[in-house]
Amino acid sequence: MKHLPDSHQLETLSVFVEGKVQGVGFRAATVRQAHLFKLGGWVRNLPDGRVEALLQGPHAAVDQMLSWLLQGPPAARVTHVSHQETRTERHYDRFEQV
Repeated sequence: MKHLPDSHQLETLSVFVEGKVQGVGFRAATVRQAHLFKLGGWVRNLPDGRVEALLQGPHAAVDQMLSWLLQGPPAARVTHVSHQETRTERHYDRFEQV
């Protein structure tokens, strides 16, 4: 991970996805989509059945990813997506499942 310069144009969001989002290929599909949008960050399952993700990239790409997360892969049934901006000095070079 690299430190971001003060003038960076990246947005970093912490995202929580609720619904039928575990056991349906959600994380793998999220990684594929994030790679298409050239985002950095990660995605993981939470013990309470939600999926958590950290998205980092240009605003337009992060916004497209949020739109995709509202639906997810075909087998998923997303009921709610919440997000908040996160301040970080970290720069994620890639997006991965953790």
